[in-house]
Amino acid sequence: MNTTTDISLEIRGPVGIVRLTRPAKRNALSDSLIQAIRNTFQNLPDTVRAAVLDGEGEHFCSGLDLSELKERDAGAGVHHSRMWHDALQYVQYGPVPVVAVLHGAVVGGGLELASACHVRVSDASTFYALPEGARGIFVGGGGAVRIPRLIGAARMADMMLTGRVFNAEDGERVGLAQYLVSQGQAFTKALELAERIAQNAPLTNYALMHALPRIAEQPADHGFFTEALMSAIAQSTPEAKERVHAFLEGRANKVSKGEHGH
Repeated sequence: MNTTTDISLEIRGPVGIVRLTRPAKRNALSDSLIQAIRNTFQNLPDTVRAAVLDGEGEHFCSGLDLSELKERDAGAGVHHSRMWHDALQYVQYGPVPVVAVLHGAVVGGGLELASACHVRVSDASTFYALPEGARGIFVGGGGAVRIPRLIGAARMADMMLTGRVFNAEDGERVGLAQYLVSQGQAFTKALELAERIAQNAPLTNYALMHALPRIAEQPADHGFFTEALMSAIAQSTPEAKERVHAFLEGRANKVSKGEHGH
């Protein structure tokens, strides 16, 4: 296990478990922790095929460490925001899919971080908020781009205008998480999902991380063409050909009803 003051990395087979380790601060995001997130995801070992992102203690992440909120002029503010953008790019568009373990506070920058992950598993203790609106500031860690893609701009505006807090059930209903489990069970579920994801063909995972979000943003005719290219590349790999043969010969599992529910 590799550990710094702010973050730890544990390798468990093909899964890398990245954990924020500032529980006394509710895993608040300091500049050094943001840089540690970037460095950890940028330098995951080649053997890792999927990652789990967790927060030590009762909370996933309570957002920006306000003790670090400095008086910045506009230029410095832009550079600070862009530093966050650069770091979270390595989560969303890094080497492997990332499953977030949500519990307790998923607030402000913590929600921005969660929204950069690919699958979000919440437990019954989870709550979501964007308190920037009440503090006279605006999101700066990519939330204005990523969160509306999950829940729509109107719901995000409501959260910031009114201070609305979503509980675990309502958060899953509107799309902030894809899974909701009993309190204390989110890590177990996330690890199970990450181990399943790690079994996929790497190029399929790459396509889902890098091609799918871009296709979703393209005009339909561009999207169809990009899909055709990605599909052709993926199915031409030796691993894909072997998996298709295994299915056709009855050696692969069929899809069954009820697989991977809540």
